Amino acid sequence: MIKVKSKIGIPKYKQIINSIEELIVSGTLQKGDQIPSINQIKNDHKLSRDTVLMAFNELKNRGIIQSVVGKGYYISSENVSVTQKIFLLFDELNSFKEDLYNSFLENLGNDIQVDIYFHHFNRNIFKKLIQDNLGDYNYYVIMPANIDNTQEIIKDLSEEKVYILDQIPEDLAGYPGVYQNFKKEIFDNLNEAKHLIKKYKNLILVNSENKQPYGMLKGFTKFCKKNALNFSIVNSLKDKSPETGDLYIIPDDKNLLRIIKKMKESKLKLAKDIGIISYNDTLLKELVEGGITTISTDFNLMGKRLAEMIINKEQIQLENPHNLILRNSI
Repeated sequence: MIKVKSKIGIPKYKQIINSIEELIVSGTLQKGDQIPSINQIKNDHKLSRDTVLMAFNELKNRGIIQSVVGKGYYISSENVSVTQKIFLLFDELNSFKEDLYNSFLENLGNDIQVDIYFHHFNRNIFKKLIQDNLGDYNYYVIMPANIDNTQEIIKDLSEEKVYILDQIPEDLAGYPGVYQNFKKEIFDNLNEAKHLIKKYKNLILVNSENKQPYGMLKGFTKFCKKNALNFSIVNSLKDKSPETGDLYIIPDDKNLLRIIKKMKESKLKLAKDIGIISYNDTLLKELVEGGITTISTDFNLMGKRLAEMIINKEQIQLENPHNLILRNSI
């Protein structure tokens, strides 16, 4: 069934791969079929175990075969055109992360399969997803969010296969990736709008501890203290009523909609009575209430650069650019 020849200029592990691919394409092997064991192929063709294992690991990484403990290896996919598989772990999906994801896919090429997972800021889910997929992928792209000690969880992954996305905490400082510098980003952009911000009595940052980046809180606090501004930090705007002189910095869209609704109920005017600065620009923020000021990074560029780094095997860290889009909300 498996053909391996000597002195034909093709590495023997590659011949095993090619042989299994040909059997799938011809229909001889189909999804769910068992393939010969490592020992059987080793003995039949007088090969080292490492040679056969190298072939099996490549096929496994591409998702073509899978191992079943105590039983052997089985065909798991008939799509032999996939040359690489990427494990993509997001914290959650929203409109701008969807832009990142789509840009990542568009810039990878058709022969690379991406499987996306979500940990929803839950350490146990994060850990289980990593452990369940050890050794199954060529690359692992991980968005750690605020989960502590993530290096301990991913330590069994080969470092050259791991890329970190969006935030790079201290314990992951040695890994390549594309990130946002949240501390610098909020400080610089608030500073750019300082001439408009100073008319407000109190700056309020909405900061959900388990979801929002630590750097955002640090940069906000630094800006307020440096400019001697009154400020407060709240977890949510669910029970908060807006007051004249408030300026809200709101990273998530749910709280943005809450404060706009309450502003209307209180008959307050945007940019006159209260101000709003949101995060991550969308078409909705461009249109609602005459336009909402945003601090935003380029998620399409983030996805593009991440794809290029993987394709080119770049082991670097890149800070994604950010900018302030001033509109009528402050």
